[in-house]
Amino acid sequence: MSTGITSADDDADFLLSLSPASVHSALQMKAGRRYLRAFISGFFVAVPVTVTALDRLAYVARVEGASMQPFFNPEGGSECDVVLLDRWSVRNYQVQRGDIVSVLSPKNPKQKIIKRVIGLEGDFIRTLSYKNRYVRVPDGHFWIEGDHHGHSLDSNSFGPVSVGLLHGRASHIIWPPNRWQRISPSLPPHRGPLETEEEEKDG
Repeated sequence: MSTGITSADDDADFLLSLSPASVHSALQMKAGRRYLRAFISGFFVAVPVTVTALDRLAYVARVEGASMQPFFNPEGGSECDVVLLDRWSVRNYQVQRGDIVSVLSPKNPKQKIIKRVIGLEGDFIRTLSYKNRYVRVPDGHFWIEGDHHGHSLDSNSFGPVSVGLLHGRASHIIWPPNRWQRISPSLPPHRGPLETEEEEKDG
């Protein structure tokens, strides 16, 4: 099961989607509210610019599903982890092995998935249930996996992923409060690139 990301941009969209009629009605209130009118008018000019700027730097998303357990959603209940995803640091498509990243799903471009980077271009990977036992990650691609193998739709299903699908890097868990932490690159045990091509052949 792939881990979906539900972007918190919905809240921003709500602010931007107030109907023109409701805004017009507020602006037509009696003269005694002219200061409120000026504030509201300025607010609706500023919000699109602010949201656009923030979206280019970072965004907040909820992690859904079990594919990244136990790192995300360790309890498996209804309360999902909420993460901060850094877009600025991946603007040049630079990631490290062990980074947790959000990418547009190769299977469904309308869906964002969150996985861990296991291998970078040029790396030799021993796969898990992929059609080829070993894969050399091609240029401009990386290999991503969910931590909960068997419950994850990842590179072991669809192969290496183009860096052009990279959307953000998870930098912090920000909710629930008892789960707050900075996220550092880390590879699961026995996962990562093989040291040499000979190891690939001999494995």
